[in-house]
Amino acid sequence: MFEVFASMSENLGLESIADYARRVEAIGFDGLFVPDAIHDGLLLACQALGATRRIKVATSVLVAFPRSPMNVALAAWDLQKMSGGRFELGLGTQIQQNIEDRYSSRWLPPAKGMAEYVGALRAIFHSFRTREPLNYVGEYYRFTRLQPFFNPGPIDAPDVPLALGAVGPKMLALVGSVADGMHTHPTNTSACYLREVIVPAVAKGAESRLPGLEKPFIAASILVATGPDAETVARERERFRNTLAFLFSTPAYWPSLELFGWKSVGEELLQLTRDKRWRDMTSVLTDTVLDEFLVTGSYAEAAPILKARFAGLVDRITVPVPEDSAHDSLAAGLVAALRAS
Repeated sequence: MFEVFASMSENLGLESIADYARRVEAIGFDGLFVPDAIHDGLLLACQALGATRRIKVATSVLVAFPRSPMNVALAAWDLQKMSGGRFELGLGTQIQQNIEDRYSSRWLPPAKGMAEYVGALRAIFHSFRTREPLNYVGEYYRFTRLQPFFNPGPIDAPDVPLALGAVGPKMLALVGSVADGMHTHPTNTSACYLREVIVPAVAKGAESRLPGLEKPFIAASILVATGPDAETVARERERFRNTLAFLFSTPAYWPSLELFGWKSVGEELLQLTRDKRWRDMTSVLTDTVLDEFLVTGSYAEAAPILKARFAGLVDRITVPVPEDSAHDSLAAGLVAALRAS
């Protein structure tokens, strides 16, 4: 029914990801999402692809604007070649403060800038494959020079799929018009929000979809509090309560709260962060709110819950890898149940 991808901690580094990726593959996952936060997402993807033979590896999501599309295209092309077509490039814009102050890079209007970024990548990939002259000129990006010496040439694999991290309406429409897929954010992966906002917005954007592109997939970054027993599940549930309380303190993630009439929850969380009252934040996120954005159940219980919520809405879902490898067989049963129709 679904493609099932594994998530991973942003703390996992190059020294550990190969073993982790092999474990993900052995459990039976279809793919692995690698972050781009503490460690470089492209380097992580390279290690994961090199250590595996079957699973897809996708950046979820690579921060785009600080990186030239040419640099990203070269790396992605190499990853696609070495893996025989198992790499997917997920791209995101991040927020303006991070782009300007963390990366010291140029901030672009998110949707317009990303539209050109994707256009530039596709033009570069076309020149790689055909060796035709490169000529992409937009408002923000200009690529008109690619000498034969610097062109890696065609590969025996499809072009790299391009997926976008999307939250707002303009980015969702952009997914529909130019991307191969999208990654939701944990704060907008409520089944209700998917049904009422995301799916219609992507469909609207698809009315002007580029010729030759298949329907974009939706990869849902679902938070799942699961484990082998009730104690573990309860502990994971509280961990995710803390995660969501922090995320919902950011106004950019309030549209999904507003859909339910819960904007005051976000406002209260924001005020608590300003007051540095971090420990009080979880009490604001009640069970009613939490259950809308979190799936809770043991490995034996989670599959029917996930199917009931997300069938027909998304193409891919994310399931956590057990902390203890002794529970990998239980996770394998969950993955198999989710993949079954």
